[in-house]
Amino acid sequence: MKTSSKILLSLHLLLFALSLSAREKSDVLVMRNGDRLTCEIKSLSSDTLAISLDYAAGTVSINWGKVDHIESKQLFLVKTQAGIVYSGSLSTPSSPGARPTKIEVLEASARRIELEKEHVIDIEETDLGFWHRFSGQIGFSSIYNKGNQSFQYGVNGDMYYTRERWGAVASYNSSLAASTGATTSTRNDIAFGAQRLLRWNNWYYAGLADFLKSSEQGIQLQSTFGGGIGRYLKNTNKSMITVYGGLAWENIAYQQQVSPATNQQVTAALIVGEMKFFRFDRTNLTVTATVLPALSDPGRVHSNLNATYYIKLWGNLTWNFSFYGNWDNQPPPGFTGSDYGTSSGINYTFGNR
Repeated sequence: MKTSSKILLSLHLLLFALSLSAREKSDVLVMRNGDRLTCEIKSLSSDTLAISLDYAAGTVSINWGKVDHIESKQLFLVKTQAGIVYSGSLSTPSSPGARPTKIEVLEASARRIELEKEHVIDIEETDLGFWHRFSGQIGFSSIYNKGNQSFQYGVNGDMYYTRERWGAVASYNSSLAASTGATTSTRNDIAFGAQRLLRWNNWYYAGLADFLKSSEQGIQLQSTFGGGIGRYLKNTNKSMITVYGGLAWENIAYQQQVSPATNQQVTAALIVGEMKFFRFDRTNLTVTATVLPALSDPGRVHSNLNATYYIKLWGNLTWNFSFYGNWDNQPPPGFTGSDYGTSSGINYTFGNR
């Protein structure tokens, strides 16, 4: 509980820092129905354009598909489905007799680049300070039953930090289940990841570090470090599918039971797949699967699966349903090979996304 409290406090301080400064609101949007908005364009992600207005509190979400014209003298990073990143101000070139279908990026070198509007999947301000580059969410869930005096809670949170061609993420998940006459079950997982785009379209290299503690599996601490090369198989405003592979090293310390605690070190291949599906500012499904076939212990396979489905309630609040699972097909004698569960609760998102 102490660790989760510190993390939640840090996230709240970060949220406060994000609100300290902003650009001038001189950008212009013209919608397909003719509405004209003078605003500050903050970001485009998951088919949702985030803007702020002088006369509205917080961030307003705009359906990217319903934007007709966009004009801004500010500098943005613009990412396409092919994984190419451009930097410059934005405008919509005129299309006589037809609706605009392109976005024009004016780079510092005065080179003008025209992009198909439907191929633009990400827009981000370039002059953001350090704190403004963070985004993420924090959440909490709990269940209490008086009949058998049972109690469950879950705390989760993640933070993203993005730059021109690379990004990093940190996540934390903690759960506890206790009831009268039963052993309390706890699970804590802290993970870090980083990714950098390569020169080839949609290719990148990535690294990860994960630290897991599971009373159900008798794991005192499982440390995993790995990295590899991956590719975006699909990357649009509606969905994202990616996979990467490489090598990993695991150090697993088991809790002492009948015999002294067991410590194992495993070298393994690393296969990671991730899928995200979006629906404009309403729902979001994320699924991440990791498979670690052991090279130093042939036949042994570690795997885990995390899936979360979000539904927007109002403002920055969402309701989520999550599933987690960890499996080991050859655990030490006397230890269980699986730990899985579900949870649901309220989450609060922060940042430009």
